[in-house]
Amino acid sequence: MKNNDNLDSKKEKKVNKIKEQLARLRAKLASEKEHPSFPSKSEHKKTKDKTKQAEAPKKAKEETKKNESRIKEDTKKKESRIKEETKKNESRIKEEVKKKESRIKEDTKKKESRIKEEVKKKAKEAKKKKARIKEERKKKAKEAKKKKARIKEETKRKEEETKKKEEEAKKKEEEAKRTYEEELEEQLTEEEITGFQLEKTDMDKMCNRVCEIIAGYETEGILQSQLWKKFKLSSRDGSRLALKLERMGNITREKILEKERWTYKLIIKKSPVSTKSIEGAPCLTCPVEAKCSLDGEISPKTCQWIEDWVMIELKNK
Repeated sequence: MKNNDNLDSKKEKKVNKIKEQLARLRAKLASEKEHPSFPSKSEHKKTKDKTKQAEAPKKAKEETKKNESRIKEDTKKKESRIKEETKKNESRIKEEVKKKESRIKEDTKKKESRIKEEVKKKAKEAKKKKARIKEERKKKAKEAKKKKARIKEETKRKEEETKKKEEEAKKKEEEAKRTYEEELEEQLTEEEITGFQLEKTDMDKMCNRVCEIIAGYETEGILQSQLWKKFKLSSRDGSRLALKLERMGNITREKILEKERWTYKLIIKKSPVSTKSIEGAPCLTCPVEAKCSLDGEISPKTCQWIEDWVMIELKNK
């Protein structure tokens, strides 16, 4: 469209130029008619000049007509040539536009196909990446599972080792805690323990005396080493005597650590029967002892002599 406008403007300019030329020629002819100016060199030439001057307007008209016809023909030729050129330009422009459109279409198709290929390629890469990530996750999960199992096994083994060490330590500790009495107790039978007898000694009296001394310490008890020193007994004899009293149910033995050595504290469990506790009882010399009973008129529940005797015993204690 721009080429067509340019051609039209050029055409108009040329036509206007030709019209201006024609107008100038007409004006010139008109001025020559009104004011003819031919030089008169001689009289002989005056006639010729007059004839020429008379013929000049005709020739000028003819030339003007010829020029106008030539200009018209040139203008027509130019117009036809311009039209042809315009048609050619338009056809060329159309062809170029078509070529450009086809080229644009081809480029667009190529771009679209390239974009599709890139999209497909990216989709494949994304799929591969997803699969790779999935495989890596599975691998990591397997490794984590193996690691967890390995840690569990190691923990179990460590726990077993710790348990074993604790057992060994406990065993060593128990072995370290073992006393002479325990070793002796393992070596002796029950008959040898309960039937323990010292030469030239009344064992009943001795056992009662030992229990009385232990009872004097009440719940605090006494170390067996201190007790054996009082009776001048060896550790073997003292240990056997303590085991005998424990089997009889008179005492209990409590294992304690004394001066970085394991020993036993003896605590009274059942006090021995003492005759001293009934020597001053009024019942032995009571004149009405035969008539005394729990439900009778004479009863230990209401006996004033027994009450007085108990009060005296409490004061003495």
